[in-house]
Amino acid sequence: MSDQAVLHVKGRVLAGPEDVRDELWVVGGRISYDRPAAARDITTVEGWALPGLVDAHCHVGLGTHGPVDAATAEKQALTDREAGTLLIRDAGSPSDTRWVDDREDLPKIIRAGRHIARTRRYIRNFAHEIEPEDLVAYVAEEARRGDGWVKLVGDWIDRDLGDLAPSWPRDAVEAAIAEAHRLGARVTAHCFAENSLQDLVEAGIDCIEHATGLTDDLIPLFAARGVAIVPTLVNIATFPQLAAGGDTRFPQWSAHMRRLHERRYDTVRGAYDAGIPVYVGTDAGGSLAHGLVAAEVAELVTAGIPPLDALAATSWAARAWLGRPGLEEGAPADLVVYESDPRADVRVLASPRRVVLNGQVVE
Repeated sequence: MSDQAVLHVKGRVLAGPEDVRDELWVVGGRISYDRPAAARDITTVEGWALPGLVDAHCHVGLGTHGPVDAATAEKQALTDREAGTLLIRDAGSPSDTRWVDDREDLPKIIRAGRHIARTRRYIRNFAHEIEPEDLVAYVAEEARRGDGWVKLVGDWIDRDLGDLAPSWPRDAVEAAIAEAHRLGARVTAHCFAENSLQDLVEAGIDCIEHATGLTDDLIPLFAARGVAIVPTLVNIATFPQLAAGGDTRFPQWSAHMRRLHERRYDTVRGAYDAGIPVYVGTDAGGSLAHGLVAAEVAELVTAGIPPLDALAATSWAARAWLGRPGLEEGAPADLVVYESDPRADVRVLASPRRVVLNGQVVE
């Protein structure tokens, strides 16, 4: 091996929940647990190292009123990077962010294409708004455009009913999910309400976002099918404010949103206790700030998920679920270094000491 610049990370390297190593080396942007035979310009970083954090529900390129320009999207991605988020599952965006893939200094993005919603049943300018007869075709289009995921809007307020209601008939989602799977894509869906969930899960969906409507009678179905949830509790915290805005015009919807908020922690803990996979997602973008991954992990702990499992939900387990490596031999060196052990106190995640992306110290 010829002389080359090397990064040396030492202290405690958390390659797994209980797989703690003393050091790793970064050579050519990749991880090695063997000291290189020849090296120059060795840079040393000390502390507790984790795989780059995962935000499994994030929207780069999306603002309050729809798509944003590239400069704004870049700021969003950099804010996530500063928080230690180095892998994003972009759960729906109307912006083309493929240019991010050419930037070694920005988080890696797994795209779900653009949201697919029912006509006039979602936030304006966010989604394709279509009718059920077109769902299969749009799912196929987004499956081809995305990175192995498609995002449906499973329910939203029905203004005629004055409350949350499912967006799609059962036969439409069955056909659409089957088509996505045929094309090699997994499907996830935005769902707040209770009555949208059974049809989606029985139709073969892979994940549910928010999942505030998950009830005791539905939990066994999720567990049996292995359907994951991404609770986005930092977003669910906004429900009372949203409900207040609808009290006059949609009182039934407002009361429903408050009930979903009140039982949010019990919902998440019930899912976890049943063995349903739970992953960290913030719902950043739209109206919610980027860089909230540490706050979401803390919310999972508040809900009753043990700290080690809440940590895994944004690191080892989340990366495995998304098919991306962690701190493995030969993997891209995407890692975050902390002052102390994040397994002992997840609040440490809010203060990264160093952020390393593609083998370069970027923060």
